[in-house]
Amino acid sequence: MKEKFKNAFMDCAERFAQLSSATRAKVGAIIVKDNRIISIGYNGMPSGWSNDCESVETWNDVPHMRDKFLKDGAVMHDSPHGATWSRKRTKPEVLHAETNAIAKVAQSNDNCKDASLFCTHEPCLDCAKLIYQSGITTVYFKNSYKADKGSGRDFLEKSGCTVEHLT
Repeated sequence: MKEKFKNAFMDCAERFAQLSSATRAKVGAIIVKDNRIISIGYNGMPSGWSNDCESVETWNDVPHMRDKFLKDGAVMHDSPHGATWSRKRTKPEVLHAETNAIAKVAQSNDNCKDASLFCTHEPCLDCAKLIYQSGITTVYFKNSYKADKGSGRDFLEKSGCTVEHLT
């Protein structure tokens, strides 16, 4: 695929990511077959559910754990009753952008066989398994996934898919 088309399709994925109601990470995906977009997806709650994608965890300060809390993305709050910490967590019900895009193809008369996926973020391992099983053969992504979560990229490459990091 020509570079100008790769960039254009990734721009589309980034634009669709902005439709997500998530506040922690907005992720977009598009599926392309024969140089035409056959599906789009972005991360969010299942259809008909509240669009509230995150919950907030709050807990009391534990001084010797502060470095760990900061590493985990928590924020410290001072109050008259002592310090507390909080962080947003993505709800487990949130569907990933790749899952939404593949599900939309499954509901249509089209299929993903030999298609390409453009995703704003590197697929997680669970999405990578679904991507491979759906017949998608090429995956383009822009932002790397957290290394401590397991690599969808490794799975896809071991499965024979082409994976390209666009910068």
